[in-house]
Amino acid sequence: MEKVRRKLNKEQQRKLLRKVKVNMSKKSYIIPIFIPHKGCPHDCSFCNQKKIAGEVENNSEENIIEVINRYMELYPKPITNLEIAFYGGSFTGLPIEKQVELLTPAYRMKKKGYVKEIRLSTRPDYINKEILSILEQYGVSIIELGVQSTDDHVLFLNKRGHTRKDIFKAVELVKKYDFRLGLQMMVGLFGDSGNTIKRTAEDIILLKPDFLRIYPTIVIKDTYLEILYKKGEYVPFTLEETVDICKSLLLEFKENNIPVIRLGLQSTEDIAYGKAIVAGPYHPAFREIVESEIYKDLIENNLRKYDGYELKELTIYCHPSAASKVAGYKQSNKNYLINKYHLSKIIIKPYPSIEIDTVKLEVH
Repeated sequence: MEKVRRKLNKEQQRKLLRKVKVNMSKKSYIIPIFIPHKGCPHDCSFCNQKKIAGEVENNSEENIIEVINRYMELYPKPITNLEIAFYGGSFTGLPIEKQVELLTPAYRMKKKGYVKEIRLSTRPDYINKEILSILEQYGVSIIELGVQSTDDHVLFLNKRGHTRKDIFKAVELVKKYDFRLGLQMMVGLFGDSGNTIKRTAEDIILLKPDFLRIYPTIVIKDTYLEILYKKGEYVPFTLEETVDICKSLLLEFKENNIPVIRLGLQSTEDIAYGKAIVAGPYHPAFREIVESEIYKDLIENNLRKYDGYELKELTIYCHPSAASKVAGYKQSNKNYLINKYHLSKIIIKPYPSIEIDTVKLEVH
């Protein structure tokens, strides 16, 4: 394949190497191609793609070849599980010829065996048989639909431009092809309530996606939501409320065999308070906090059998991968349990034979 090279300045090198380090730490090798807002004429209440996605690549076949080559040179060899992911915007909202142009170099890499997956995200109302046939022809294997909510009133208030019916129709179409389907859900949108979130979760379970991402709604600068927030017409959910809601959602989706592959907004240089974020339940360790709360509840449920006992020390046995969550974010669970039950000490002992979603207690 033709190589297009460009000398990177130090700042560009730093940013690229940071992305590589993040991907390597997760043992997934992703070549990200950003197309923020290029395919989307809508201005949803919460959306400012420039702030969310950060640096934007030029969208051309030549540029994509250049990006692929840069990452291929940086990733360790041999690469056995490489994915090209088109992030941001609504890919299938682009003109068909542009979609083909952008997919062509990715598809070439897939045919040569260098790339295992091609992934993109789009809107439910930008899916039809013609588009899906082209995506299939050019090697796309994963499609993510930005559902956000299935409540028509919430969708209208947030200027989504599609309906619940569009969501179900799009999912039905995608499932007629050999794609893996991901859905994206938001919690705390303008007009959201416990009931609308519950109904959205129920609909997602009905739709049976292969995986799900859940994002708390954050007020980003230069969005309609910021205007509503400053007028006092929109009040974001608190971090505590959002953690509690997402804790229930995570358990419900797990029970229904729907993997939640992301919970919380990914941190970037711009995604931080005082930069892009105006208000809302943002936390860089959001998922860890939610999962820690689940383990805290699990421990307390197990402690109920010792009601009436005077507890002094507590030993908690858990799977090694769960040890940090059992302890809690910044030891929050340990501190909570020590204070509530007047314990002198808590010991956490990892045991590989214990199932990841269970704990065993020993009291003294």
